[in-house]
Amino acid sequence: MIHLTYEDVTAAARRVSGRVRPLVVAPADGDTWLALEMLQHTGTFKARGAANFVRAHWEAGTLPDAGVTIASGGNAGLACAWAAREQGVRATVFLPANAPAVKVGRLRAYDADVRLVGSEYAEAAEACRAFAEESGALASHAYDHPLIAAGAGTLMEELHQRLPALDTVVVAVGGGGLFAGVATAAHEHGVRVVAVEPEDCRALNAALAAGEVVDVPVASVAADSLGARRVTPLALYAAQEYDVCSVLVPDADIVRARQELWDEHRLAVEHAAGAALAGLRAYEPAEGERVAVVVCGANTDPGDLVPRA
Repeated sequence: MIHLTYEDVTAAARRVSGRVRPLVVAPADGDTWLALEMLQHTGTFKARGAANFVRAHWEAGTLPDAGVTIASGGNAGLACAWAAREQGVRATVFLPANAPAVKVGRLRAYDADVRLVGSEYAEAAEACRAFAEESGALASHAYDHPLIAAGAGTLMEELHQRLPALDTVVVAVGGGGLFAGVATAAHEHGVRVVAVEPEDCRALNAALAAGEVVDVPVASVAADSLGARRVTPLALYAAQEYDVCSVLVPDADIVRARQELWDEHRLAVEHAAGAALAGLRAYEPAEGERVAVVVCGANTDPGDLVPRA
């Protein structure tokens, strides 16, 4: 089975050094810390994978004049556009014609060539594939690529440097790019990983139960970030081979945890970050267990965060 190696992650760390923002770690309660990756470029950890992907191809001489292309109006699209601009190449991003204007505007602010196609993601993805074939542009992916996952794993490398005595890291899982990278590096450092998914977006949990990658239905308040229909083989391998605990959390707990991050820490974050914190509660660490929760994204509308009375 295909899998990441720790050497993949350390190579990524070398490539992205000085190109991404250093991880900020803040104490929470007792033996718990928050890894504030929502402060990263573009607001999420995905900048790490995108930077590694683009830089690796640049170093190998395989970054074409046509630049890179991706189908994503979300965090991956923003990260790809940012990384391409930083490397001085073109990014062409495909998304449905009904995509929110704010996302289109942010992509264009990163100098991306935005192509609006169809009314569904599948149509935009097909247009992206055709464009890559016709133009020679390098096709990227939101999470299903070893370079993307290895780049995400650099987060764990920095977390280990800041908290070398860490026992456990808690991370939300969507398609599995972040999880695969983090779990690979965590295994090297003897750190347990708690993989958190919404009850109705359980691609990794279902794959573990089946022993293979399977399709799952997607329905959650966190589906915009964690709504992958299937997890990557890289993520399944990591979950099967390393010290990983898979937990599921209901939407009500995700919403509550997201609100808690605002009430207690003044962090306005995506529901995916709320899922990670909710997963900590479901996992219930032992007394004295040193745990870090990855607060993974800030691209959210804070208007639904209710001020505490």
